[in-house]
Amino acid sequence: MVIGSVKRAIDILSCFTVEEPVLGNAEIAEKLNLSRSTTHHLIKTLCDQGVLMRDGSRKYRLGWKIIEWNNGVMFQHDIYNIALPLVKGLTERFRGTAHIGMYDKGDVIFVLKISSAEADFVPTFLGSRKPAYSTSIGKVLLAFNREYLKETISRGLSKQGPNTITEVNALKRELEDIRRKGYSISNNENDTSTYAVAAPIQSYSGETIAAVNLVGPISYMQSINTKEIIASIVNTGNAVSRELGYIELEQ
Repeated sequence: MVIGSVKRAIDILSCFTVEEPVLGNAEIAEKLNLSRSTTHHLIKTLCDQGVLMRDGSRKYRLGWKIIEWNNGVMFQHDIYNIALPLVKGLTERFRGTAHIGMYDKGDVIFVLKISSAEADFVPTFLGSRKPAYSTSIGKVLLAFNREYLKETISRGLSKQGPNTITEVNALKRELEDIRRKGYSISNNENDTSTYAVAAPIQSYSGETIAAVNLVGPISYMQSINTKEIIASIVNTGNAVSRELGYIELEQ
């Protein structure tokens, strides 16, 4: 039963093409030889999940969730070939640990981690999660994807480290500052007891789908040229974005 419903849902999505980007319930039912009530039930579920959306004419088109999935697949497919040498350069230059992370349900998931031979150990691992509001990467993703903030706040802003931002308005002010500057800093805000700087990575469509950071012990990171670190991380994020197809328009 479940497998059949999944197949029908996939069949519905496959009805949408370049030639027919917008379809009504009756049109989809006719294409798939399904009853209108069954089709409506499946379409409603797909709309609830953001996979389809209904327009003003009460017809349907592919939703933003499809674009989000597409960006995720494109990014993860390219990440090692594109990002690895660029991020590795950061760690060698500053003798630290670098991550690339993506947002998922209020958390950051680390999809890449590289450390220089001289770097101090940072207790993070591929696939591990941290609350987004308590990490440099997470704050970048929240700053440039405002729809993530409501979900994050709904889970609560509990203290993760000595300097965690736990007040909603303070977090909003921090995110506004990050949007203005184009990078974020996390100073002893989670359980890793580290100092980190992060910058956005954008897909070809201009969406911030990930962020890159450089992490190290607080005393070490604050003893070296902070402006140089920030510039290098922002440049690395921009370089990865360009390789993913993002083109920055002239202001």
